[in-house]
Amino acid sequence: MTASRVLVLNSGSSSVKYQLLDMADRSRLAVGLVERIGEETSRLVHEPLAGPGAAGGKRETAGRIADHEAALQAVAAELAADGMGLDSPELAAVGHRVVHGGTRFTQPTVIDDEVLAEIRSLIPLAPLHNPANVTGIEVARELRGDIPQVAVFDTAFHSTMPEHVARYAIDAATADKYAIRRYGFHGTSHAYVSRATAALLGRPVEDVNVIVLHLGNGASASAVRGGVCVETSMGLTPLEGLVMGTRSGDLDPAVIFHLARVGGLSVDEIDSLLNKKSGLLGMCGDNDMREVLRRAGAGDEAASTAFAAYVHRLKKYIGAYAAVLGRVDAVAFTAGVGENAFQVREAAVDGLAELGLVLDPEANAVRSPEPRLVSADGSRVAVAVVPTDEELEIALQTYALVTR
Repeated sequence: MTASRVLVLNSGSSSVKYQLLDMADRSRLAVGLVERIGEETSRLVHEPLAGPGAAGGKRETAGRIADHEAALQAVAAELAADGMGLDSPELAAVGHRVVHGGTRFTQPTVIDDEVLAEIRSLIPLAPLHNPANVTGIEVARELRGDIPQVAVFDTAFHSTMPEHVARYAIDAATADKYAIRRYGFHGTSHAYVSRATAALLGRPVEDVNVIVLHLGNGASASAVRGGVCVETSMGLTPLEGLVMGTRSGDLDPAVIFHLARVGGLSVDEIDSLLNKKSGLLGMCGDNDMREVLRRAGAGDEAASTAFAAYVHRLKKYIGAYAAVLGRVDAVAFTAGVGENAFQVREAAVDGLAELGLVLDPEANAVRSPEPRLVSADGSRVAVAVVPTDEELEIALQTYALVTR
């Protein structure tokens, strides 16, 4: 029996998202989420999609789950109940989402003690994410240390940015000392969507230039030339770039000095303000695009201004990345907002006919889980809606590495 299954783990500070996939046909066997780890109100939601357990649908378990080890033990028990336990000989590897890979990790990497130590050393660059990623890796290695554990990095896809793009225009010695450069994030999504867009166009990925707009609560843009990222909107951290649900995106750095000197805010208070209390939330009090659109449609001025700011930033990046690429074959919208909010796509493309982007309003208004074109027949640049699949991308990269 050839082992063809990959368990994908996305470990957060108080949660674990997981999917079990069979890479023989890229099918999902089970999906689930453990949330509120360490609280009395912990919850595990498990959904078997294949095997005898699938007929029963989702199963939910409530009650305290003390830590990540207990969480993964609970996940293992749920999978075992469906005949797909972690001890299965069909399990080829575990693929871990790791947010920050720094400059060293530019490809999926089999995890050993040295690699784990390196990931741990990158915690200062991603203090909210890498610690949880490390914990998930440690626990999974204890449970199945006999099979490969693979780290797939959010930053890796963007490591191909030219040096002059990745560098900030600050003192070079200071930048090098503190590893200050543009890394980019959402890399697994941008990689997957750029390839899927080429497939949608029926062209080799090497021949396609695409602007990918990953629009969720966190949002980022990338310019991808022939399958290779040459520019992305997020930088040292996920704060840079587009207007997001709770993050400000691009900001005059002197705002920080002003808040400290004039407002008397501490570094931690400014950090919290820009990451958790800004963006759509800061401008109008809602970070859910559905609610922003509802309020704007009802004439709410704050929501209308927030939506206009969101779209304006998108337009700026589309125009900038068109200039960077020189030739654009497609603009692809993805993630929760990009896939579902037709009003965002309509507003972002409106007025860009001179850049070759023209929407088909009827096609754009249709909701579908399938990749599709929403551009008009005469549009020189294709406008696509491509549902992202970061878990599949992690599984693909993991399986390709362990079966070389």
